[in-house]
Amino acid sequence: MGRTDLSRPLGRSGGRAEAGIPAGNAAYAELSVRWYDLLLRAVLHALPPLWSALGLPRAAGTLRHYLRGNGAPYRVDAAELLALPVVRAAADTQLARWRDEALERWCAGPRAAAAYPADSGWRGVLLPRRGGTDWWLALRGVQYRLTGTVRVAADGSTSAEYRFAVHKSWNFDRGESELGIPFTPFARLHETGLAREFTVTGEAFGHA
Repeated sequence: MGRTDLSRPLGRSGGRAEAGIPAGNAAYAELSVRWYDLLLRAVLHALPPLWSALGLPRAAGTLRHYLRGNGAPYRVDAAELLALPVVRAAADTQLARWRDEALERWCAGPRAAAAYPADSGWRGVLLPRRGGTDWWLALRGVQYRLTGTVRVAADGSTSAEYRFAVHKSWNFDRGESELGIPFTPFARLHETGLAREFTVTGEAFGHA
């Protein structure tokens, strides 16, 4: 079966321990409702059906959940997210780092079959609009974390098993914008209690 290395996990440096990133928004329902908040909410309620008709179900789902206002966690298909080229490339970079670090430790030891725990920590990845409009409208970016095990055989060949977890705490950050559209009016819907931010989660498993 080989030995298991119980020292610091592979790939841990550079990653964060916590998934959440604090936002500078006001707390839920802390601000007073203004007429323009009600107008924006009315306009946004028309978007989910339109986006669904245009083949953008993820974007429709996350906006609908925001406007529903219950703040419940929202689960996404992490396997589909991982299939996006930019996310796959980010994950593969971490997996390659795991293998390199595993071989470095293996070469420093007796060179017998061994297993090494690995953990990327939480890291961010931005989703591009081109080639992934649905995911871009839905999330624009996520935090991800890879945890798993790298096995090195007696001949030096490697294999890895991993869990890919995703997390997003906020969708509309006050003061930010995309394509010239400010997010502050959207953030106000949470701040006035007309909508509510929620945590996005998901997980997928794989081997490499």
